[in-house]
Amino acid sequence: MADDGPVEHGYPHLDTVRDAITALYKRLSYDTVQTFATSVAPVDVAFGDTDDLHLGAQRVAREMVRHYRLPDARPIISFREMTHAANVELTAGPEYFIELNDRFRTHRRDIGAALAHEVMHVYLHRLDLSFPGTRENEILTDTAATYLGAGWLLLDAYREDAASSQKLGYLTPEEFGYVLAKRALVFGEDPSVWFTSPQAYTAYVKGMAQARRDEQQPPLTAAGWAGRRRYAHDRRHAPGPGSPSGMPYAFSGDQGGSLRVSFPCPTCHQRIRVPVRGRVRARCSLCRTVLECDT
Repeated sequence: MADDGPVEHGYPHLDTVRDAITALYKRLSYDTVQTFATSVAPVDVAFGDTDDLHLGAQRVAREMVRHYRLPDARPIISFREMTHAANVELTAGPEYFIELNDRFRTHRRDIGAALAHEVMHVYLHRLDLSFPGTRENEILTDTAATYLGAGWLLLDAYREDAASSQKLGYLTPEEFGYVLAKRALVFGEDPSVWFTSPQAYTAYVKGMAQARRDEQQPPLTAAGWAGRRRYAHDRRHAPGPGSPSGMPYAFSGDQGGSLRVSFPCPTCHQRIRVPVRGRVRARCSLCRTVLECDT
């Protein structure tokens, strides 16, 4: 939790974020991901200053449990002084003890954001899905919460001006915006209408631009002129060892001597391998996205 401290920007965790999206599709399946097409609604996690602190926190936690489809998980909420925004005790259940930072006693509007992350820990624990290392696992948790419809709250908790700053979660604001944009492109949902933070909206716009660039990489037909020219150059010199420097695609030969190219799916980032023979339509076996390619 960045509280009046420096907020990291940019995309330092982008590779791990993409790995997390792939892992979600592999562990949940396309059909299960599709059941999260509707995000948590602002009205369902609204928390007024006159609401009872503990009853309100329990109500919001139950909404997160409902959204993540954890019918037999019972979150027990308490507050204490701590460095981090929140903490959850992961056990076999059905009760999970979640501690929230004391600052949320007076910053109730952000309790939903903290609980979106902590209840996602419970969800991933039930799935037995994790990444090695604490930092990578926290990035997985932020990415999963955002991609499955609750993480817009984490981005909306980001506020920054000349005198103060606040950010929850391990992703940068732009990375939260990127995952939200990836979700929006899949489900046709516009989360920007829910933002109360102008800085959150700006981060979402930047994240959408980055997500759009994923759809404009060769050999996809949407690639721009410069990308297509670089791809044609690399294709003439293929196959070589590994990927061309800085490029997401890689060439290889098959047993028959024909050239193939592999590249990440712009939706789920699983690598797809297709023959190099001009116009090709490919279908990602993981997320079922149909891709128009010019190989």
